[in-house]
Amino acid sequence: MFFENIDFSALELPQAARKLRDDVRAFLQQELAAGSYTPHLGHAEFDSAFTKKVAARGWIGLTWPKQYGGQERSYLERFVVTEEMLAFAAPCAAHWFGDRQTGPSLLRYGSEFLKQKYLPGITRGEIAFALGMSEPGSGSDLASVRTRAEKVAGGWRVTGQKVWTSWAHKADAFFVLCRTAPLTDDRHAGLSQLVIDIKTSPGVTVRPIRFMSGEHHFNEVFLDNVFVPDSHVVGEVGQGWKQITSELALERSGPERFMTTFPLLVELIRRLGKSDDARAQEMVGRLTARLWTLRRMSLAIALALDPSSGKQGAVDLGTEAALVKDMGTFYEREIVDAARLLVALEPTLDADDTFERFLAQCVVNAPVSTIRGGTTQVLRTLIARRLLGALK
Repeated sequence: MFFENIDFSALELPQAARKLRDDVRAFLQQELAAGSYTPHLGHAEFDSAFTKKVAARGWIGLTWPKQYGGQERSYLERFVVTEEMLAFAAPCAAHWFGDRQTGPSLLRYGSEFLKQKYLPGITRGEIAFALGMSEPGSGSDLASVRTRAEKVAGGWRVTGQKVWTSWAHKADAFFVLCRTAPLTDDRHAGLSQLVIDIKTSPGVTVRPIRFMSGEHHFNEVFLDNVFVPDSHVVGEVGQGWKQITSELALERSGPERFMTTFPLLVELIRRLGKSDDARAQEMVGRLTARLWTLRRMSLAIALALDPSSGKQGAVDLGTEAALVKDMGTFYEREIVDAARLLVALEPTLDADDTFERFLAQCVVNAPVSTIRGGTTQVLRTLIARRLLGALK
């Protein structure tokens, strides 16, 4: 029913991926020792200087064609890089979205103009993307978007509002899902994707949505009669729903959906030491086993998405990705709950102790996991539809 087209027997990482893991791990250990960044849990920080260091090693756009700055390596190798970055809580927000979603979408649907304009810059760490999907009153129900694009000479005039747009205040451009045709009974029809240059396009206003800690990560983005040339339409006009659902499979299936609190689990195990507490042993054992299961599910999707698998585009993995994201969301929260139950303290964000600081960051950022990549209710609707369809 789920993962029925996925082969779990071939998930032993190849030698090239294991060698790459060692290289990435050594790089991150060196960066930490040099104090070039401070680990932060709950969401990746935006650090252009760090991203340029990653880019210099060829680790952005790892799977892309060399003609666009990529390395033409496997999805499993990209998985390894992502996994290590999360394990070290590295500040990858300046390249996460471009590397994971917008780049692959441009490769699949974009014109040669858009590929040449954006892909090499992403791989060099010079262009940062944001994602313009959610809107007020819509949540993760993307088919209900009300941002409109009206056809004008040479392009489109876009008016609307996006919300929960991570790092829009620092991004150079963002994908915008909008209506390019009147709404009909088929809500999925008439949607298109456009690329808008945030920093240079008149009519774009970015306003912060701050966390209760004062951190600025999310934004509202207002689009007031913004002109977008025809050359910045991604794929075919009216095919935005098909395109964006393929992007969501990439966003929801990776280790970002179950490893953002992993460093807290590591610190919890260190704090507990060789505890004889049966409850602690049971909780840690259960969390470790679930991590291994989620990782294998995510690896299986990565393997199927690899062009060398022969399955790319042939198998719809949207529901499997939604399952990984839904399970991963609650798994991350359970790590936080376990830490609070097993260690009696009131965590503070400015604590010197790593465990205490990580716990405080995770508590503050806990609501983020149920928003990014699709709300729990929408994900479970997708899963339920698949289950009900199989029962017919």
